[in-house]
Amino acid sequence: MQFTELTEQEYQKFWENHPLKTFLSAPEIGKLREQSNWKTTFVGVKEKKKILAATMLLSHKRHFGKYEFYSPRGYLLDFKNEKLLTFFTTELKKYLKQKKAYVFRVDPYLIYKQRDLDGNIVENGVDNTTVVTHLKQLGFKQVPIPEMEQVGWMFSLDLAGKTEDEILKEMKPNTRNIIRKTEKYGITVNEISYDELDRFQNIMIETGQRKGFSIRKLSYYQEMYKLFHDKNEVKFFITELNLKKYIENLEKELTEKNKKLETLNSAKYNEGQKKNLQSEIASLTKRIKESKQIIKTKKTDTITLSGSMFILIQPEIIYLSSGNYEEFMKFNSQYLIQWELIKYGIKHGFKKHNFYGIPANINTHPKDYGIYEFKRGFNGYVEELIGEYELPITWHYKLIKLIHKIKK
Repeated sequence: MQFTELTEQEYQKFWENHPLKTFLSAPEIGKLREQSNWKTTFVGVKEKKKILAATMLLSHKRHFGKYEFYSPRGYLLDFKNEKLLTFFTTELKKYLKQKKAYVFRVDPYLIYKQRDLDGNIVENGVDNTTVVTHLKQLGFKQVPIPEMEQVGWMFSLDLAGKTEDEILKEMKPNTRNIIRKTEKYGITVNEISYDELDRFQNIMIETGQRKGFSIRKLSYYQEMYKLFHDKNEVKFFITELNLKKYIENLEKELTEKNKKLETLNSAKYNEGQKKNLQSEIASLTKRIKESKQIIKTKKTDTITLSGSMFILIQPEIIYLSSGNYEEFMKFNSQYLIQWELIKYGIKHGFKKHNFYGIPANINTHPKDYGIYEFKRGFNGYVEELIGEYELPITWHYKLIKLIHKIKK
């Protein structure tokens, strides 16, 4: 075996066919990081000219002229091949010393322990505990969950071999009913162009201010669009509602409910049905009134409700970013966006719809459980990745860690 630098073309070809590939390990992400003064290189292991392992290295100058190296979602190799993993890590450490590195970070796209819909460990399921043990034996230190750069827990839905009807039937009844209502009332899901990305950004700003998280600059979304869109690997969507059509649908439904109520006589056995109809009529009347008020206030018939960003790289579609205008959250348009992309995934042969990040240790019901409940309604399973690891390269590692801790 031989440790060697790779060309971008060699890495790209290996990445395209590797089972652990994801968008974060794509060469385009290296180009994105270069906008923030990171440098990209590619290294790997060859045997008789055949690549056995590879990773993309991103480097950034830190303190004392030393460099931080990071491999997003690397390595690309068979982690159960301990001989290969040991050789690659040992040779990589030598290489990084020559490059004035003080630390190497890595967060493999590898499942730790298989979990079910509720986040509980599946008996006799996938278990990569031995991989974690081996990484630690090689000198890697596990990064605490709150300090990890990428998500460590995800929620996914298998699409392979399934029809739209099958997936719809397996959803929670409430999720299925909400999707049907959003379709019934005429909410539309529209892909936006590069020149419209500011509309998506505005939604994200409003959401970030409301929920207290930092927002990426418009330039990030523009760069992602430029890097991935020509290959149809990134899509931005917004949901819209034509309020006049929405009101027409509500008024039609209101008329039907009133007619039904009129047909019920005063018999006692009709009291329950009458109460339900009266409640539905009151709700419809309220929504009609609210919608007319929105038209009056906003001076427009069509309103933007929400936005989402998806990465579409086989074998999965990743729900990467999203936001909602708070005043329009009651329309539940995010449910429709997910359903449209699930249908897209089935039609175009994707194996998985990845709802992406959820809180860690979801089976203990952490405080952000509501994020998970929305995704859980579509049915699927929890994925816990093995986490992020740091490999100290020189003695500067402890000193620089201390400096960062003091700064925080």
